[in-house]
Amino acid sequence: MTVRRIMNKNVVYLTPDDTAAHAARLLERHNIGVLPVCSSDGKLRGVVTDRDIAIRCVAFDNPPEDTKVRDIMTRGIVTISPDDDVTEAANAMAAEQIRRLPVVENNQVVGILSLADIATRASYNAELSSALSEICMPENRFRRF
Repeated sequence: MTVRRIMNKNVVYLTPDDTAAHAARLLERHNIGVLPVCSSDGKLRGVVTDRDIAIRCVAFDNPPEDTKVRDIMTRGIVTISPDDDVTEAANAMAAEQIRRLPVVENNQVVGILSLADIATRASYNAELSSALSEICMPENRFRRF
């Protein structure tokens, strides 16, 4: 099955000049966890998550009303094509330890694929389990003392 068949096509996005406060309101209003950040020509520049707002803005006492999305967004985003197989998408999520993938076609964001989208398809239980366990696996970045 292709990503196109199960992705969420109702994409809400931000521009780099939007504020963190605006991003937070959109995340809450739409009950979502990620917002693509697109330039005026529609090209994906990054994403903003609720965690980006909390860690890169609030934790540093930066006022969300004055903080631009460009200053807190995550760059270097892994994307998937709508014509890619869902298994390939799940493998990318597992490898990168991410829960959501922007779906890009002709340099434009056309959807978002989440683990929840995959989970609603019973035929993908194995891929979901594998991806979820990889995503939740702690990185080996902390030394034990």
